[in-house]
Amino acid sequence: MAVIFPFTAIVGQEKMKLALILNAINPQIGGVLIRGERGTAKSTAARALAYLLPEIKVVADCPFSCDPDSPENMCDFCKERVAKGEKLPIAWRKTRFVDLPVSATEDRVVGTLDIEAAIKRGERRFQPGVLAAANRGLLYVDEVNLLDDHVVDLLLDSAAMGVNVVEREGISFSHPARFILVGTMNPEEGELRPQLLDRFALCVEIKGITDPELRVEIVKRAVEFERDPEGFRKKWEPKEKRLSQEIAKAREILPKVTYTETDLYTIARLTSSFQVDGHRADIVILKTAIAHAAFRGRLQITDEDILTAAELALPHRLRKHPFQEGGITSEELGAALKELSQELFVLRNGGSEETEGAKKAGKEEEEGEGEGQTHLQPSGQLMKGYKTEPLGLKARSPDHPVPVGETFKPKLLSTPLDRITRKIAGKRSYTITTRKRGRYIRSRPAETPTTDIAFDATVRCAAPYQLSRPKGETALTITLSDLMKKIRVRRASNLVLFVVDASWSMAASERMKAAKGAVMSLLQDAYRRRDRVGLIVFQKQEACLVLPPTTSIDLAQRALKDIPIGGKTPLSSGLYLARKVLKLEKLKHPELRPLLILLTDGAANVSMGTMHPHKEALKIAEAIHRDGVQSVVINLEFQAFDRGLAKEIAEALGGPCYRLKDLGAKELYETVKEALGD
Repeated sequence: MAVIFPFTAIVGQEKMKLALILNAINPQIGGVLIRGERGTAKSTAARALAYLLPEIKVVADCPFSCDPDSPENMCDFCKERVAKGEKLPIAWRKTRFVDLPVSATEDRVVGTLDIEAAIKRGERRFQPGVLAAANRGLLYVDEVNLLDDHVVDLLLDSAAMGVNVVEREGISFSHPARFILVGTMNPEEGELRPQLLDRFALCVEIKGITDPELRVEIVKRAVEFERDPEGFRKKWEPKEKRLSQEIAKAREILPKVTYTETDLYTIARLTSSFQVDGHRADIVILKTAIAHAAFRGRLQITDEDILTAAELALPHRLRKHPFQEGGITSEELGAALKELSQELFVLRNGGSEETEGAKKAGKEEEEGEGEGQTHLQPSGQLMKGYKTEPLGLKARSPDHPVPVGETFKPKLLSTPLDRITRKIAGKRSYTITTRKRGRYIRSRPAETPTTDIAFDATVRCAAPYQLSRPKGETALTITLSDLMKKIRVRRASNLVLFVVDASWSMAASERMKAAKGAVMSLLQDAYRRRDRVGLIVFQKQEACLVLPPTTSIDLAQRALKDIPIGGKTPLSSGLYLARKVLKLEKLKHPELRPLLILLTDGAANVSMGTMHPHKEALKIAEAIHRDGVQSVVINLEFQAFDRGLAKEIAEALGGPCYRLKDLGAKELYETVKEALGD
């Protein structure tokens, strides 16, 4: 067995380690998503955590690792055995680490029909999947953003409910699925759907450590571990054992940790002040605060626990769109909690007559409710005197204008982008395809003739009937009714390539600032649709690909902010490079349907050869049109001085031409809709 790098030997990344520990103490928190660049110990930390977790008591021969001391959380098999009076064999073993591959199918995750039992004995038996192996263990999903959305939904549903219910292929079965869910992703490789992002209870953004001393320490420990893994592990064993004991102790006292209604109000005011959507964040903060209190050895949660929990539970829920500053600092949360504590102090200590009256009324109401009832919701009178307006600290508004210029609502150009990509796929991320290409995720009955047969599913469908069917020349008798077809998904190859004029003429009247604002708005649309984006800038004597095609809108934003202004207008060079990039992408992704968005005044004054600059640009534009590229031109010239050059380029490209000042107008939506025949 390979030696695992010690959890306590990981340098820095304290938030990541704390989030993992809290989920280990209480897996019902709902998992942690670790977002960060390559080489920041994401997977190392997940594997190391599983290794240091305490041993667990299990039913020795149960494939689901059922807890013998918790009959209500047992699988159907163990419940039947207990009902018959059978004594369950008991064993102790290490917590499992289960790695879910990106290529995992629905059958592999939830479980399926046991083919051997079906063929040999004609029995419909359940064959456990990944969720069964992960029960009471750690389920690790690397590159969770590349996993099929349907599979991610299954994982998150099971993590939230703590049970896997299987109703398929004539099987009805349920088993516990309580596991520590750890997902990791590199945002540069694509974002996770907002709906799925919210369902990860905690989220940690990690970056490479910049402190030279700490980087040196990382290198030293890595080299020492590679040289002598066993010796390095023994060196850190005392700290590993101590942390393991702390986690075990925290698990024991977790059910004893209490909280007050004041704590609930604090959490509610905090989330409402930050304008957090939904109520999942409130529940997560409470569960996380309880786990943190248990980890610190306390039986009552404090503001410190709530603060720590909020730092882990809120950042990914505050980010409404890709250009909003993400994250939230301890100082910001601390200021909000300080203001809250002052309000609550006034309420608790009778800071006003209104509060005294409210307390008295609340007491009378409480006495009138009867005994044995838990009061989690305040009456209207009880809340008198309690502030309802937002705290001094507010969430960063998603409508805050980007510094590069005023933006318009991206929905105004959603029609052309959507129309173009709908010709290849109705959804612009992973899309179900009828072609025999793409990743096989599940199967369905072949109601019509098909050549893309799902052999595994077909065999499972036919297996239970083998004993009753007449024997033929083959070992397995399959009929047409058994045939199952593959359901495949592929990532829709949609690319929005921005070609931006950064010549000196763009500096007049802040036209570049306005152009950047327009690009930002279009980028928001691309982000919403999960398109890949690229950015070409042309100025002086040449064009430059400042952002190769990527799904990371954050990278696009940073590249756009850094565009310099100056020099001549090598428009033909920009179009030539755009055609070259698109051709290369076409070779990599044959089904790619790109959209080229050109922002320029059309006043080309530099050519690559001996031809007139404008004529050369027109010639290349016509070639791009012949390549089947859909294009949109945004004219940045002042209307009073417009010579129609940008419009000529648009005609050569075979696309529409819009004025920058009209991009925010409502009429543009109808114009684009009509132009694209939507």
